[in-house]
Amino acid sequence: MKLLYVEDNRINAILFEEALKVAGGFELQVAEDGAQALALVEHWQPEVLVLDSHLPDTNGIALLQRLRALPACAALPAYMCSADALQEDIDRALAAGFHGYWTKPLDLQRLLADLHALRG
Repeated sequence: MKLLYVEDNRINAILFEEALKVAGGFELQVAEDGAQALALVEHWQPEVLVLDSHLPDTNGIALLQRLRALPACAALPAYMCSADALQEDIDRALAAGFHGYWTKPLDLQRLLADLHALRG
């Protein structure tokens, strides 16, 4: 499963990457901001989007809208990954089209269960 993780905190990105390596069966590309994510999907097709809510050049909801405008990303499942854990933050993300919401620090069992559920 190919995942695009847009995360500006390098430590969070490394932890996410290591968790996926241990689980196996995942290909991960990390972008540090929205511009990098948009450039990456021009030549690489993810199957799942994982977006941080606070990025240097945009926010996760705005980035999801920009990615959804691209035919290759229009129907991809997307997860918000954020330290913002208030119910209103979660509701806002789900209303904006995110498939799910993962709070930091990540619950790796839940994250992997959600990803495996996408495989059917």
